[in-house]
Amino acid sequence: MPDPSILKGLLTTKMPYGKYKGYVLRNIPEYYLVWMSQQGFPSGKLGMMLATLYEIKLNGLEYLLDEISKAERKHL
Repeated sequence: MPDPSILKGLLTTKMPYGKYKGYVLRNIPEYYLVWMSQQGFPSGKLGMMLATLYEIKLNGLEYLLDEISKAERKHL
């Protein structure tokens, strides 16, 4: 079963280092994720989140993040 906290984390977690340090993961451009996939994603939760985001962007599934973001705003 997928962990929904991973998708929510893509909307709130900031990149801790590199060219896009301080950017919310969701806002990292696809070309940078492609580069990271070629270099190898970091280990741990951050790497899993970046790999997930890579697959989402690569497959045109960003609307899923839009829907989660809308649902989160409704609950505030």
